Amino acid sequence: MSYTEDYHELKSVFDPGIKEIRIPGSSIRIINENFTSDIDPGNFLKKDDSAIAENISFSYPVFVPDDEKSRKAILLLHGLNERNWQKYLVWAYRLSVVTGSYVILFPISFHINRSPLSWTNPRLMQDIVKERNRSFADVSMSTFANIALSKRLTEEPMRFFNSGYQTAFDIVKLMKQIKSGEHEIIPEGSSVNIFAYSIGAFLSEILMLGNPDQLFSSSRLFMFCGGSVFSNMYGTSKYIMDSAAYKSIYSYYMDDFEEDIKNRNHFSDFLRSTQIGIAFRAMIDLARFRQFRESMFSKLREQIRSIALKNDRVIPAGGIVSTLSPAGSGRSEAVEIWDFPYSYSHENPFPVVESPEQHLVDRCFEKMITKAGLFLA
Repeated sequence: MSYTEDYHELKSVFDPGIKEIRIPGSSIRIINENFTSDIDPGNFLKKDDSAIAENISFSYPVFVPDDEKSRKAILLLHGLNERNWQKYLVWAYRLSVVTGSYVILFPISFHINRSPLSWTNPRLMQDIVKERNRSFADVSMSTFANIALSKRLTEEPMRFFNSGYQTAFDIVKLMKQIKSGEHEIIPEGSSVNIFAYSIGAFLSEILMLGNPDQLFSSSRLFMFCGGSVFSNMYGTSKYIMDSAAYKSIYSYYMDDFEEDIKNRNHFSDFLRSTQIGIAFRAMIDLARFRQFRESMFSKLREQIRSIALKNDRVIPAGGIVSTLSPAGSGRSEAVEIWDFPYSYSHENPFPVVESPEQHLVDRCFEKMITKAGLFLA
């Protein structure tokens, strides 16, 4: 079946409330596995997010391959402000088919089903949009789809870091479950590679550079529409965040963040004394910890690949190249820049269309997933 056909099929059968889902005409199954985060979501915040129960206890889908004895797994990480798995189901399914791997769709903190349903309710969110437009006269791209994230990041820019911190250590817990045989589905000691898109790529790079407990020493990372340092990303989008939120977090991490680290506390100690803390700081701007970042990416040059899109305005290709293949590094193989022969965007690289363009979208998706599968198999 084509990408478009698989998309519709998986969208129709997937239900996060069902433990096991059979995919018609396929031996691959989906199992929704439960997870409880051990990380306090209010660790470094002035605001208290601990009351959002969905963020602590949640489920995540695992695509089980035809060969259940497979000792290969792929962790698939999504983009910023995603509220459901719809877009990613076919990505995970095809990766499982191509590589014979278990594929784990793991939600970032306060995203997908780790956020309240009210954040996706257009009627409830529209009132907040109107209020925001009154409060910020020059705000642009404020929509019901991005208002929850936009409001939260404007209130507290540290939520950007905190969400990543919680997710990173949730993933550390997940990796340890797999390595030790405590995972209910994936065989003990399975190798784990990563397929990451958009902000998921940013988080994955920090995990690879920081390598907590040496869990990612042999992992491979394939990134799509991602790989840039933070300062070369442009998050203003009606699907991601509005201009006021982007201005707020950009200003904080570029101007105030390093100053805040000078104050001695649990937050600054983590960022100054751990390799994963240094990795986060190194991924904010090209000028920060350049030697550390470039040295680590050089060591990992056989383990990391990225596909950037020519017309991507959120994470432009140039920023990805500057991060992974800086001038004089000789690492040009790390990034490929593609351009699709149809109208696409960062947020929707493979639009589901009922037009003559459908076969072009199908073909480009097949090219991308084949490339990823060959690298991650």
